[in-house]
Amino acid sequence: MKNQNNYVAIMAGGVGSRFWPMSKTSYPKQFLDILNTGRTLIQSTYDRFSTFIPAENIFVVTSTEYVSIVKEQLPHLPEGNIVAEPERKNTAACVAYISFKLKKMNPNANMIVAPSDHLIGDLDLFTNTCKKALDFTAKQYAFVTLGIRPTHPNTGYGYIQFDLEKSKSGVFKVNRFTEKPDLSTAKEFLSEGNYLWNSGIFIWKAEDIVAAFWEHFPYMFDLFQDRITDLNTSNEAQAIREIYEKCPSTSIDYAIMEKAKNVHLIPSDFTWNDLGTWNSAYENFRKDEEMNANNSKSAILVDSKGCLVHSNEQKLMVIGGLEDLIIVNTPEALLICKKENEQQIKEYVAKVKEVQGVLYI
Repeated sequence: MKNQNNYVAIMAGGVGSRFWPMSKTSYPKQFLDILNTGRTLIQSTYDRFSTFIPAENIFVVTSTEYVSIVKEQLPHLPEGNIVAEPERKNTAACVAYISFKLKKMNPNANMIVAPSDHLIGDLDLFTNTCKKALDFTAKQYAFVTLGIRPTHPNTGYGYIQFDLEKSKSGVFKVNRFTEKPDLSTAKEFLSEGNYLWNSGIFIWKAEDIVAAFWEHFPYMFDLFQDRITDLNTSNEAQAIREIYEKCPSTSIDYAIMEKAKNVHLIPSDFTWNDLGTWNSAYENFRKDEEMNANNSKSAILVDSKGCLVHSNEQKLMVIGGLEDLIIVNTPEALLICKKENEQQIKEYVAKVKEVQGVLYI
């Protein structure tokens, strides 16, 4: 029997610019089958949670412009469970919106907030970890995040330091959050042994995170509290438009998690990848003996090593004598760059916009 007080809010409003040119503003990566599994990233995320969260308690928070795509890709999701943001105001506004909404709907709502574009394996272990977190937050005023044991000193992830001595049945007290470190700092974190990757998956009771906004971010709390009577009514869309016009753009980590004193962590051993970049996708593609990840039936690699090739076009591509490149071919655009420069793809997209306008982004 699924617990009727358990909910999940899947965040699906991002534009995924680091996966350009496959991911575009009009159709971003969460709606794509990046890894050729037969399911898009948001469909896989929905599947993952539907095994232990009641179907009517699964919500998707997305941009107004993506509502029709969500309906198309998740046809079994009740239309009222698609929560549309009129503007992109980062994760603090997103969390506040769905938390106020669910608290009004069910004062006992116990919720998971999760990105829509992560790759997660070992699903039984993932499910059990989420259930453990939900059970923990249901019984006390606490926020729980799932920390991923680092496999290497990754500089693209945030880190969470936790107290190895303060544990309640495998749930540890968090000391601090750290933004993406440089390589030497990341290596130091791994050697210390009490730093985990920040998965961006959070668990809490709706009423508790609302109370945290009142304590740590009263301005945003007031914006939503002043319009609480409009939520879950026909007036909601108009109220949210007016709220979002005034909302600052900031992350839930900065707004709440870095300030709250009751944050806990569960070290998690399921396989995880945030699929934030082409290199993270490369890690999950099958590779040949030269470590090329060729995701195209029409691409031939000769004397090339460590390349990622992604194309759905039938046009023949020959890649000769090249190493460690990202090559992504779409009907509208072709990207070729060094794998080490993947963090600059956002800059490339900005340059495309400057030169060509928004047509290709």
